[in-house]
Amino acid sequence: MRQLLVTRRTGLLVVSGLVITLLAPVARAQEARTIDALAARLKVLEDKEAIANVLIAYGRALDSRDFKTYASLFSRDGSWSGGLGKVTGGPEAIYDFMTSRIGGGRGNAAARPIGFGPTYHIMSSFEISVSGDTATASSRWAFVSAARGPGIQVAGRYEDTFVRENGVWKIRSRQAFNDLTAPAASAGAAGAAPRGEAPR
Repeated sequence: MRQLLVTRRTGLLVVSGLVITLLAPVARAQEARTIDALAARLKVLEDKEAIANVLIAYGRALDSRDFKTYASLFSRDGSWSGGLGKVTGGPEAIYDFMTSRIGGGRGNAAARPIGFGPTYHIMSSFEISVSGDTATASSRWAFVSAARGPGIQVAGRYEDTFVRENGVWKIRSRQAFNDLTAPAASAGAAGAAPRGEAPR
């Protein structure tokens, strides 16, 4: 009887060892897949954060009229379109376009406070989708000015495509849409309409 128990225990140990041996590679493969999936998810989150930082930098450069920094946020084939018109051809073309229409902004944003006089943009509602080295983003903007009394004068949205260029996310195309405009000031009322409307 004792010998039978020993034999059964030995058999169970052998079977358990075989099961563990056979399942170990499966467990390792599953662990590797889990680590790869987590790494991929982390990469997407890092990419979304980097793109959000570009969107924020865009607003800061626009409000300080630092069009050197502004233009550097676009890819080599970058384009911009909105209320001021349309430009293609990358950073240099975009820089020339913005400075020719808005003026100023040839210095460094770090040397000037954010905002340009009593005007600035509020950027919000970033929705970013990443696919490898390309991405799309939708966001909202509102232009605040005291020209007609303090408040939001114009509001709209951006529709963007992004590309990873030399490891850095750049705007490939930006479309600015005006969705809401404040009522025009009545004749004789204090304050004029925003000068030339704001760049978007």
